[in-house]
Amino acid sequence: MDTSARNPWIVGRHSAGPAGLRLICVPQAGAGAGAFAGWRRHLPAGVELAPVELPGRGTRQDEPLPPEVATLADDLFQGLRPELSMPYVLVGHSLGGSLAYEVARRVEAHGLRAPLALVVSGSRAPHVASLRTMSDKDEPALRGWLTANGGLPAELLDYPSFLETILQAVRADLRYAESYLVTDPPALRCPLHVFGGLDDDITPPDQLGHWRRCAAGAFSVTTMRGGHSFPHADPGAMLAAIRGLLPGVLPTDRR
Repeated sequence: MDTSARNPWIVGRHSAGPAGLRLICVPQAGAGAGAFAGWRRHLPAGVELAPVELPGRGTRQDEPLPPEVATLADDLFQGLRPELSMPYVLVGHSLGGSLAYEVARRVEAHGLRAPLALVVSGSRAPHVASLRTMSDKDEPALRGWLTANGGLPAELLDYPSFLETILQAVRADLRYAESYLVTDPPALRCPLHVFGGLDDDITPPDQLGHWRRCAAGAFSVTTMRGGHSFPHADPGAMLAAIRGLLPGVLPTDRR
């Protein structure tokens, strides 16, 4: 039996028919596994979507947050080890891109099954310092910034108690993201593909090329229409772009 099916780090697992490839997807700051729900209907046949649920979010809302991003990355790596039982691609958006890179580092260091590729989107390179600090802003400023950048659906403004919980998780994740810095990041042997939104003000397109330093093998940068939330605004386009970069890895036919 595949024990990964009961993994608490994965919530909303979904496959388009019998799966031979797993997409392990790590969400952006403040988000849970549900951030990738829109990807389900665009999955090619034979692909399983495995969205990550980090502690302190969604179904794990009552779990304590690790004190620093390195601890979170260690915990995530251990939590995802059961997911490496089949060929897989690591995908991470924004803070999730940094975490996915850290997982890939640990996979290589432990000699485990390597990902067929690491895909990061809307994420600054590990050795590039944060462009801004938002985690210490007051609630109106943080709420306005998130709404403007697609990180907070406007309808949530009508639910203040729920919004307060979300903003707590967002602040914690922003502190992770703002403090994350690796001065000499190891270059990964697996293919590394970087995506960005043409109108992304959080991770501008001119920052994406810095990821080249983290790649010992195949490397690419792709820009797409949209702002920081482009992978979720048009998941069909995002999956199609990933398929185009991974010939023979992601099937081309949908269900």
